[in-house]
Amino acid sequence: MSFEEQVDRLVTMGYPTLAGMGESGFRDLLAPLAVEAHRLDEARPDDRPGRTAYVVVVTRALVDPATTVPLLRLVGGRKPGVVDRNHAPGDLATYHPLPELAVPDVGAYLLVDVDRGEEFCGVTPEDALPVIRGRGRTPLTIDEGVAVVTHAPHLLEKNRCFMLSGSRRGDRRVPAMWISERAPKLGWCWDGNPHSWLGVASAGARLG
Repeated sequence: MSFEEQVDRLVTMGYPTLAGMGESGFRDLLAPLAVEAHRLDEARPDDRPGRTAYVVVVTRALVDPATTVPLLRLVGGRKPGVVDRNHAPGDLATYHPLPELAVPDVGAYLLVDVDRGEEFCGVTPEDALPVIRGRGRTPLTIDEGVAVVTHAPHLLEKNRCFMLSGSRRGDRRVPAMWISERAPKLGWCWDGNPHSWLGVASAGARLG
């Protein structure tokens, strides 16, 4: 999906209203990302399963993920995304990016070379994380997981879902995106528990 298509999708989903701004202001905010996005569009596409070249991430500085998860849909699906009941009201605000990730402190940026990490299915998040870092890659945050399912919903498939190990809250909970009752769900798992159907998503870079 091109940069322009991703921006159009966000507008259609109502992001400008959620961000408290008009459509033109929202588009202007994202416009500086177009140069890097177009460079990525011109590069040789990575057509390996479970990957996408980039997604536009709108951060919680603009829009609360608790309001964007219900906008998510599976490919061909109509049921809205849900925040798992094990996330108490207000819980998502207690998760923050790991400091070493240097996530841009901006309203929007590009997440590049995204991999849903299915090779880590059956591997605990705590064991997968050093492997990901050793490759010079970065785990995904909650905001980034929402962006991936927004713009590349085909990456969320039955038995090929993914953890978002880049967001933590000071305990052993790791947020994750999976499928429940034919809808995307944002839940969490324990850092030391492996799941055969949950990989650990990662990306190559963030461009803000």
